[in-house]
Amino acid sequence: MTGLVILCVAVGLTLIAGTIHRRRDGRVRETRQETSGLRSELDALGERPGERATLLQFSSAFCAPCRATRRTLSDVAEMVEGVVHIEVDAEQNLDLVRRLGIVKTPTTLVLDAGTVEVKRASGQPRKADVLAALGHALP
Repeated sequence: MTGLVILCVAVGLTLIAGTIHRRRDGRVRETRQETSGLRSELDALGERPGERATLLQFSSAFCAPCRATRRTLSDVAEMVEGVVHIEVDAEQNLDLVRRLGIVKTPTTLVLDAGTVEVKRASGQPRKADVLAALGHALP
């Protein structure tokens, strides 16, 4: 009887944790405001930021949601003038990943024209959410 109770509690906790994870995955959220942008980091990567905004995606090689996120962000960058999508290999840029507090792939940073992070999404974001986040970054 005790084993059955423990099993039921474990299954219940697992369901709750899974529900929380699904709700948070891919959700675009506010980020801490920093005074300096990421222009020097983009220069070090050999990338140019967008004139109006930049979608900076951190990915890894065997990440299936990273491929779907790449398509979504590329589509948005094509739709909105002056917006650029840049994909960074997280494994090859661990110092930058640690400095920016990236804990999973894909993670997308929405940068304004000054390369300051205004929004962040961990997981695969929806196109509508990315467009809404760009509304906060565009002048």
